Amino acid sequence: MRAVELKGLTYTYSVKTPFEKRALDNVCLAVEEGEFVGLIGATGSGKSTLIQHLNGLVKVQQGEVSVEGMNASDKKTLKKLRFTVGMVFQYPEYQLFEDTVAKDVAFGPKNMKLDKEEVERRVRRAMEVVGLPYEEFAERSPFELSGGEKRRAAIAGVIAMEPKILVLDEPVAGLDPVGRREILALVRKLHEEVSPTVIMVSHYMDDIAEMADRIVALKEGRIVADGSPAEVFGDREKLAAAGLSLPTAARIVDSLAARGIALPRTIVTARELADALAAYRAAHPKPDAAENAAAEAPAEESGEELSKESEREGEERDV
Repeated sequence: MRAVELKGLTYTYSVKTPFEKRALDNVCLAVEEGEFVGLIGATGSGKSTLIQHLNGLVKVQQGEVSVEGMNASDKKTLKKLRFTVGMVFQYPEYQLFEDTVAKDVAFGPKNMKLDKEEVERRVRRAMEVVGLPYEEFAERSPFELSGGEKRRAAIAGVIAMEPKILVLDEPVAGLDPVGRREILALVRKLHEEVSPTVIMVSHYMDDIAEMADRIVALKEGRIVADGSPAEVFGDREKLAAAGLSLPTAARIVDSLAARGIALPRTIVTARELADALAAYRAAHPKPDAAENAAAEAPAEESGEELSKESEREGEERDV
């Protein structure tokens, strides 16, 4: 079943003014239920505008937006659609406003007109899922939490509505490496336990390569690449044309290729790189000491051969 479908979606800011700018241009996209989609693109490529269409934050100007069979332009189902799509914005902790964590997390469920028992059940579950035990954090002020805890509390407020689709805009922005790993682990957990369909916007190519099943790349409001991480990052030329960088593992593959070590260009994660290097080493064992001595003997006897070898090594270093 299709969770999201966009047909000919076009959006322009500041229409009929000197500042008119087309943010999306005839975007067609279908996301199946259960997919984890990474949305990438340079600043100004249209990523944020696209995801804001998914729960009606931005009104459709031209084209169609369908979410779980609901038309985003239909006012009758707009409220239900917004509960279906959970939006976690960049720096979501800035949205905290209640005097206790539990009240903040309960804000969404209460707006769904759920009974008191169901609201409490959802608040408890959401807080447990994000790693904020209810008994310990429920009555604490969200403004007294650490940066990472604030972000978890904000995410809990979104997943307490139990959205079928979770949209995250730069979920690890501003976090240190430890905080990034914790939030990414949480996102993976949410994908498995709460929201079967996830769309994540990120500038961190390593995170996208690790997390996403599918990557959609935007450039100037148009989709320029759509496929698996190996397919999208494997097309180096198209990625460079879109103004995007490679994951670290892919950059290392290219660096090794320049030194004569050929590894598959489809490698995009650290684990894939480690496995490929282990396989390469097994297929190209180092010569033993006797072989090294035999190989070095002619060079010691011939100054000319030694000079040529040094020149070759220098050329390799230059490359």
